[in-house]
Amino acid sequence: MKIKTVSQCTLNETLKAWNKGFEGYFVQIEMNEEVFLNRLVGEGLSPELSIVAFDQNNPVGIVLNGFRQIDGKKTSWNGGTGISPDFRGKGVSRVLMEETIAIYERENVEVATLEAIKENKVAISLYEKYGYTVTNQLLFLSGEYEEKVEKPVDIHVETIRPEQLPHLSFYQEDVPWQCSWQSNKHGEAKVFYNENNEAIGYMLYKTVWNQEGAIDSIVLYQLELLGNGNVEHIPHFIASITKHKVKLATVNFLASNPATSYLMENGLEVKTEQVQMKKKMDS
Repeated sequence: MKIKTVSQCTLNETLKAWNKGFEGYFVQIEMNEEVFLNRLVGEGLSPELSIVAFDQNNPVGIVLNGFRQIDGKKTSWNGGTGISPDFRGKGVSRVLMEETIAIYERENVEVATLEAIKENKVAISLYEKYGYTVTNQLLFLSGEYEEKVEKPVDIHVETIRPEQLPHLSFYQEDVPWQCSWQSNKHGEAKVFYNENNEAIGYMLYKTVWNQEGAIDSIVLYQLELLGNGNVEHIPHFIASITKHKVKLATVNFLASNPATSYLMENGLEVKTEQVQMKKKMDS
C-alpha cells in the first residue's frame, strides 16, 4: 500500500479514488471534475495535505483534509474518507487514518473534526478507535415552507457579506465546517435587531433563482437565535428573504437548535442525519 498526497496525483486518479471510495454509500456523492475542484476551493480543502491510497497503480482510498483557525485553535476537518468496495475491511481505512492523524500532528492541529452518517456505525466505530467522540447530532432538512408571519414585529434587518460575520461579537464560529462563513463566501448573510437595536439573531444562506428571475429555493447554513431572540422571530427572519412559498433546505443544522424544531413543525422533513465528531489532539 502506497500513500500519495492529492497534489501528487492526477485529477483522474483522485476522482477515481473518491467516486469508487463512496460507491454504494448511504448518500450519492459522486463528483465530476468541475464539482470536485469547486469543492476543494470552496471548502478550503488542501491538496498537499489530503491523501490517496494506492494498491500498485490503482487508487483505492482517499481522505480529504482542510485546516482553519476556529475560536483561536487550529482545527482540521476530514472532508471525506472513502474506500473502494473491493478493499473495504482489508486495513486500508486504518492506514489512511494513521497517516491522517500523523499529518494533523505535524501541522500542530489542536482540534480534529468530521461528520459521519448516523447509520454508518462502522465508520463511527473506526473514528472512535482513533479518539474521536460524538459531540452533536446534525440534520439535513428539506421541504416547502410558506410564510408564517401572523403579526408585525419591529425588527430591523441588516444585510451583510458572509466575511463580515466573524467580526460580530455574538457570532458563533464553532459550527460544522460546511456551515461556516469560509465555506459560503458566495452566500448571503443577514443580522436582525429588535426595537432597542439589540441583536436577536442572524442567518447565513444561499438563494437559488429560476429562469424567470424568482427565488426557486433557499439553502440555510446557519440560523441562530441570540439571547434577545425567540422562536416567534424565525418566520420574520425567513420572510426577509421571501414572502412566497419556497423550497427550503438546511445543511447540518444542530438537532438542538430551536430553529430546527421550528422548521420541522412547519413543513420540513429530515432527509439525512449525521453526527459531528471531534478529537482533541495532544499538545
